[in-house]
Amino acid sequence: MTWSIVARDAATGGFGVAVASKVLAVGSLCPWVKAGVGAVSTQSLTNPLYGPLILERMQSGESVEAAIGSVTSADEGHVWRQVHGVDAEGNAFAFTGSQCIDWCGHSLGDGVSVAGNMLERTEVVSETLAAWSSGGEKPFARRLLDALIAGEEAGGDRRGKQSAAIKIITTEDWPWIDLRVDDADEPTATLSKMLDDFLIERAPYYATLATRKRPAGIYDPEKREHFRKGYLRAQGREG
Repeated sequence: MTWSIVARDAATGGFGVAVASKVLAVGSLCPWVKAGVGAVSTQSLTNPLYGPLILERMQSGESVEAAIGSVTSADEGHVWRQVHGVDAEGNAFAFTGSQCIDWCGHSLGDGVSVAGNMLERTEVVSETLAAWSSGGEKPFARRLLDALIAGEEAGGDRRGKQSAAIKIITTEDWPWIDLRVDDADEPTATLSKMLDDFLIERAPYYATLATRKRPAGIYDPEKREHFRKGYLRAQGREG
């Protein structure tokens, strides 16, 4: 009983999921992301097998539509499920089972999918997508989370608020951003502050970590500090 946005970052080829719900720790089961492959959110009566199975099929060359179709058709409980995602080509696809609780549904765009169930109203999905579509000037993470917040402002989960999460993977197998608020009165507001703090305090450090192209990362303390300051200045922040 959740809504989420799944998207591809056209500028970097990265993928992300932002999700919120009136359940404890929604970020523990719903978002699945793999570098160079795509991103998926599995929700409603969540089947946690969906994420790995769908991404595995996408990695083998199937489109997100074909992968979701194959996995849901093999699940005898698929009418209760909702799952959606985006693949490496920017194709988006969503499945909302016939027994998902109203209001339920989804909407697709170029490189983006929004889906939800047990929502206050249809505008939760449409306003999430609209905020994403109009936020092209924003950094990818902020664009994702602001879109989710717009959905919450349109009504969100009809039962209320409890948890939220954002997960983004760029070129590496480890997540660039993986933030969760598992139990809070205002989870998306708390998550928004966490994201701002991460971008100032942790992102410069993450940018020095080992990558495929730079397997040792930046480890010399002086070089790391110089890089940290330059990174922040490039982001328009004080170094």
